[in-house]
Amino acid sequence: MRVSAEQWYRTRKMDDDVTLISEPWIEEFYRCNIWHVRGTDRDMLVDSGMGVVSLREYVPLVTEKPCLAVTSHTHFDHIGAHHEFKERLVHRAEADLLANPTRQGTLVDPYVTDEIFSRLPPEPYQSHEYAVSKAPATRLLEDGDIIDLGSRRFSVIHTPGHSPGGIALFEEASGILFSGDIVYDGPLIEDTYHSNAKDYYCSMARLLELPVRVVHGGHFPSYGRERHRTLIKSWLEEKEKS
Repeated sequence: MRVSAEQWYRTRKMDDDVTLISEPWIEEFYRCNIWHVRGTDRDMLVDSGMGVVSLREYVPLVTEKPCLAVTSHTHFDHIGAHHEFKERLVHRAEADLLANPTRQGTLVDPYVTDEIFSRLPPEPYQSHEYAVSKAPATRLLEDGDIIDLGSRRFSVIHTPGHSPGGIALFEEASGILFSGDIVYDGPLIEDTYHSNAKDYYCSMARLLELPVRVVHGGHFPSYGRERHRTLIKSWLEEKEKS
């Protein structure tokens, strides 16, 4: 069974002028959280989902101001609609994949099958034909860079481990962390073809010390400071035992 394009996305307003955009017909484990952040001069989109339905056409929120499409990392569930945005930001280590995505490189193979959906996207979508569109970066990011929305400033934190060019974004003034896929409140993926265990450990140790108030991850529900510290401490302790 398929759903219409009009039904594909849902939005939920959070605090701090942050909106969660989701694709509810994708099973939770595979469903990327798409985060829209309102600024005075420009808005920011942290990841863009699978791109099987036009984000700009069916979520007008993302067209109300100039909007920066920021890439937490270049797996298929996070960059599918990046090509719809004029300004695309990615860490230097994954710029090639954003510009020239492959099914293997973006993990379309082996993950994208009909089984990741509770209902299929509208026609003509076919899982065996799905591919991420090319979206060359307009700005390359490095650790410590600032993304300035006018009234808001987000620091780029390079978090390799899940993938080489993974990043998190931290707003010191509000304590908001967009963590991407390096940490969230659910099963973490540490064994992709370009994961690195040593880098993962270092990234987690670094994020433990951040004075976060709320964490908006790449998957699963958001959580607060105490849960953040508990998740990372438990993960680090398990690694130290092994």
